[in-house]
Amino acid sequence: MLKNTCQLIAYPNRIGAGLGDLRFALDNYFHTAVGGVHVLPPFPSNADGGFSPISHREIDPAYGTWTDLEAIAADYDLCLDITLNHISDESREFQDFLARGRSSEYAGLFVRLSELPDIGPDDLAKIHIRKEKVPFREIQFGDGTVDRVWCTFTEKQIDLDYTSEDTYRFVGGIIAFLAARGVKLFRLDAFGYTTKRVGTSCFLVEPDVYQILDWANGVAKSHGAEILPEVHDHPSYQSAIGQRDMRPYAFALPPLVLYSLLDANSRYLKNWLRTCPRNQITVLDTHDGICIPDVEDLLPAERVQDLVDNVIQRSADPIMRGSAASVHSVGAIYQLTCTFYDALKRNDDAYVCARAIQLFTPGIPQVYYVGLLCGTNDESLCDETGEPRDINRHYFTLPEVEERLATPTVKRLLRLMSFRNTYPAFDGEFELHYSNDASLVVAWRNGEAWCELFCDLMFKRATIDYFDLDTRRRLSMRC
Repeated sequence: MLKNTCQLIAYPNRIGAGLGDLRFALDNYFHTAVGGVHVLPPFPSNADGGFSPISHREIDPAYGTWTDLEAIAADYDLCLDITLNHISDESREFQDFLARGRSSEYAGLFVRLSELPDIGPDDLAKIHIRKEKVPFREIQFGDGTVDRVWCTFTEKQIDLDYTSEDTYRFVGGIIAFLAARGVKLFRLDAFGYTTKRVGTSCFLVEPDVYQILDWANGVAKSHGAEILPEVHDHPSYQSAIGQRDMRPYAFALPPLVLYSLLDANSRYLKNWLRTCPRNQITVLDTHDGICIPDVEDLLPAERVQDLVDNVIQRSADPIMRGSAASVHSVGAIYQLTCTFYDALKRNDDAYVCARAIQLFTPGIPQVYYVGLLCGTNDESLCDETGEPRDINRHYFTLPEVEERLATPTVKRLLRLMSFRNTYPAFDGEFELHYSNDASLVVAWRNGEAWCELFCDLMFKRATIDYFDLDTRRRLSMRC
C-alpha cells in the first residue's frame, strides 16, 4: 500500500546527473518532505523524452543501473511509467517483426492495417490523434512485402494490439518484472489510445478501455502494486477510474487552482472539491503542460478562455489538438506550456497558497521537481530543442538545487510538505468548510487531530490552524 505522503516527480537526470544524484537529493535535501518518487522513464528510448522505450527491462546506462533504482525503491514508494499504448521501433520485438513478418513470435503485438476493416475518410476523421499526421506508418518486411502499422504518436512509437493475447502476456511480463524491483505504483502512459475500433474515435472507447484497465489493475495488485492511468479528457473519466479501485489523476486541479488565485474566486474549485475522487493523485504541474480538457464542464468556457489568455502571455507555444482528416489544422488548446510558478506571475505568496491547496486536497500529492524548486521558464532549453514543453524541464545541477533550497519560498514549501507527511489528521476525513467566494477553507479530521487551511485568495495568504497533540493546544502556522 502506498504511504500517504508527498511524492516527488523527477527525471532520472535533471536533479544532478543520474539516479545516484537523485537518491542523494532525496536523502539529503527532501527526506522529510518526500515519501515517494515518480521517476520519469529511465529506460533506453529513441523519442519523446523517454516515452518511446526500447525496453522496460533495462536502465539507460547514462542514468545508472537497476541497483540505483532499487536503492531508491527500498526507502521511497517508487512509481514508474509503462507506456501501455506503444513501444519503440528500435525494440527487439519490432525489429524481429520487421525481419520475419508474420513468422515473427512478436507479430501479434502490433496493429497491422491489413488485418483491420477498411478505414475510409469518415472513419479517419473520427480518430482522436495527438500529432498533425495520419496515425499510420508504412513498413517493409525482410521479404520485401509491405504493410502499415498504427503509431499514434511519432513514427518511432509503434502501437500495441490489445485484441491479441500476445500483448497481454508481453505487458503482464513487464509489470511482473518491474514490481519485483520495488515498483509500488505504475503510471499507465497513453492508455486511452489502446482501444482501436474502426468507426470510433479509437480513444477511450467504452467498455473496451475499462476491460484493459481492469486487467492491468488485477495484474498489478497480484504483485502488490497499484496503477495510475494517465488521461487528459473530461473529468468524468477520472471519476470512473476512481470507482474501479484504481488511482485517478486530479488533472482538473491545476487549472482550477490557477483560476481561483488569478481571479480570486473559489466557487468552481469548491464545486469540484465536493465530489472529486478521494483516492486520487493530485498534481499542479508535471513534465507535460497545464492541461485544459480536464476542466470541461467544471469551468465555464468563458472562464477557461480567460485563464488561457492570462497564462499564455507567460508561456511557450501551447500544445494543440490535431485532426487526422485535416493534417494542416489544429483544434483546441490541449496543454499550456509554462512552469506553475510563472503561471502565477512568480508571486511567492500565491504560489505557496496553491501548494497548500494541493496538499489539503483529497489524495496523495505529487510535486514536480521544477515546481518544488520554484523553477522559472527555461526559455533557452525550449529554444534549443524546439520542444515547447521543455520550458518546464530544466536540468538542475546539485549546486543549483542547493541554491534553490536556500530561498525562502522553497523553505516554505518543504515545511508545508513535512507537515502534510507527519500530521495524523490527513489519515482521516476531508471537510469543506463554508467560505465566501474570495476565500477557501478546507480541513482534515482524525480523532482528536484536526487541521484547517484558510486561504485568502484576494491577498494570497494561507494559514493553517491545527491541534497539537503534544501540548494539547490550538496552534497556527502561516504558510
